[in-house]
Amino acid sequence: MSRIGKAPIAVPAGVTVTITDGSVTVSGPKGELSRELPGPISVRQDGDVLTVERADDSKSSRALHGLIRSLVQNMVTGVTTGFQKDLDIVGVGFRAAAKGKDGLELSLGFSHPVIVQAPEGIEFVIPQPTRIEVHGIDKQLVGQVAANIRQWRKPEPYKGKGIRYADEHVRRKAGKSGK
Repeated sequence: MSRIGKAPIAVPAGVTVTITDGSVTVSGPKGELSRELPGPISVRQDGDVLTVERADDSKSSRALHGLIRSLVQNMVTGVTTGFQKDLDIVGVGFRAAAKGKDGLELSLGFSHPVIVQAPEGIEFVIPQPTRIEVHGIDKQLVGQVAANIRQWRKPEPYKGKGIRYADEHVRRKAGKSGK
């Protein structure tokens, strides 16, 4: 039995879970998320507790059991508190600025500014020019948008310049050694 898959999911007050044939919809104060369930996995609600169950003990069912439980847990967490990824910009002249309502303008040493548009459900917050906060209710989408921003200028190992996650440690290399 999957240790993650058999753990119950607590549904806080203010969150509504709708289970239909093959899908789960979770709505809360921050929004609504929906996910299709694969065939051998089902979700059952008992009061304010969700339980993820599998139909059989086949290898594919066992593999999906814990995954679907984690995805449903992330949906419940997303509609109640949301998710956030913090990015730090390191480098002389590298900075970020808000561009319009839901855009981001990055100066990263290119001959042109880089414009990043926020997809539906994502919000950019720039508390200072060298810090970007990506907020949203879908954990996968928040992580993907943060990874796409980081992709523009990954941290390099010699001076550490680039865009990095706030909790990321960049391994530095020694530069050239003179004679």
